[in-house]
Order: sequence, then C-alpha cells, then structure tokens
Amino acid sequence: MNASATSDLPIGVFDSGVGGLTVLHAIREALSNEDLVYLGDTARLPYGTKSPASICRYASQATARLQEQGVKLLVVACNTASAVALDTLRRQMDPVPVVGVVEPGAAAAVERHPGGKHLVLATEATVILGAYRAAISGRDPEADVRELACELLVSLAEEGWTSGAIAEGIVSRYLEPLAEMAFEPDNVILGCTHFPLLRNAIERVVPDGTSIVDSASTTAAVAGHLLAERGLLNEQTSAGQLRLLATDGATRFARVGGQFLGDHLEATDIELVDL
Repeated sequence: MNASATSDLPIGVFDSGVGGLTVLHAIREALSNEDLVYLGDTARLPYGTKSPASICRYASQATARLQEQGVKLLVVACNTASAVALDTLRRQMDPVPVVGVVEPGAAAAVERHPGGKHLVLATEATVILGAYRAAISGRDPEADVRELACELLVSLAEEGWTSGAIAEGIVSRYLEPLAEMAFEPDNVILGCTHFPLLRNAIERVVPDGTSIVDSASTTAAVAGHLLAERGLLNEQTSAGQLRLLATDGATRFARVGGQFLGDHLEATDIELVDL
C-alpha cells in the first residue's frame, strides 16, 4: 500500500446500529485530525441474535459499502461481527487493515489482571461463540473467564435508561448466577458497544475493586498504533470530518446516536444508504 497516496483517506467504522458510536467517539478523542465515516446497519439490528451465516453476510455487505467510500482502515465496532466475521472481512479488505473490538478488549483485561477472573457481558451470539474466552485464554491460559448474555442491556442503552434503579436492577438480575457460584471477577469486560453507556450502573452493582474494561478506548489505541506503524496517520492540522451513514431510521439514529457519540445530531446529519 502506498502510504503517501492513502494517509488522507478516512477511517471506516461500522456496527449493526448506533452502539459502535462509542468506539467512534474514542477514535475521535485519540485521533482528532482523522476523517471518519461511520455506517450503522440499523435496518438489520441487532446482529447479536442472528445466525453466524447472516452476521457474516451483513458484515460483508456493510464492509463493501465502506470500501466504496475509500477507507485506509476498517474498524469493526461490533463485538458480534468481530467474533464471527473478522477473518472474512480481513480477506475482503486486503491489503487495507481491519481492527475488531474483541482482541483489544481481551488484551487490556489480561494486562490488568494476569491469571485473573474475567466476566464478559455481551450479546447472545458473542457468548455462544466464546470469542472473549478464546481471546483471553490464548493470551493467559491461567485466566478464569465467564460470559453472560445480557441482551436487555442493549435496549436500556438505546432507550436512554442507563442509570437509576431500573438499570441497576436489571444488571443485578443478570449477575445473580455469579453470586450463586461465588464468582467475584477482577475484571468486567463490556463486550458490547452499547454497554459503556451503562458503565455507572454496572460499577454500582459489581463488587468493590472490580475493574471495568471498555474495549472502545483500547480499540482506538490499536487503530492509532496500526496507522502510525504503516505511515498512514493523517497529517492535517484541522479537526477531521465525520460522515454518518445508516440503513434505516435517520431520526432515531440521530436521537439515540447523539447519546453514544456525546454530541447533538439532527436527522439531516445522517445519510441513508442501501446495502
């Protein structure tokens, strides 16, 4: 790849919906001068309850749309797609590099607590595939990993019910089996891009001293390192431009997405596309 010809291209980011905007936000914070294009496949969310074949097909189609935009790096800001389709997407994008969110999150958890107890809160598909378990165990065979499917937390995040008694009660209910097993984690890994919005509620429920691992910031760091390593960092001094694409529901995307991005959005800020 010719770095001089591609360093000014945008970073492409996609998720099944608006949750990946938490990853986008972290990338903007870490790489503020990079241009970004985000695609939320809102017409087919959530990916977490779909079959692996459907997830691969949807992820490949979203990736193809971002390829058309001309991107220098693809960030798969979806834990489910990272768990299911990352190898497929890397073949599809070659030689453009592809970064998922599972590996950076696993690496951060192991670094914080080698040989520790790790609890992964994720979607059904991510848990069934054991993506975090495999990623953590591959780095640290002594680690004890438990994974919990917490689909309702996705809905809480999208509705904006991210704090207070309702959010804490639902988190507590999901964690009840761990108490019965006397499992006290060293780390809680937020294995879905929606879950950072519920971080405060989760922190209030888990045992004191438990670390919360958010793969958004670690993924942003990996993306920056990869671009620097390949000589692809954008050298412009002004703030990068952002394009937002969605496959359905511009009004809802703007309303909910603004919470994830930490910025006010209008429906006119969202470009609807068909995959």
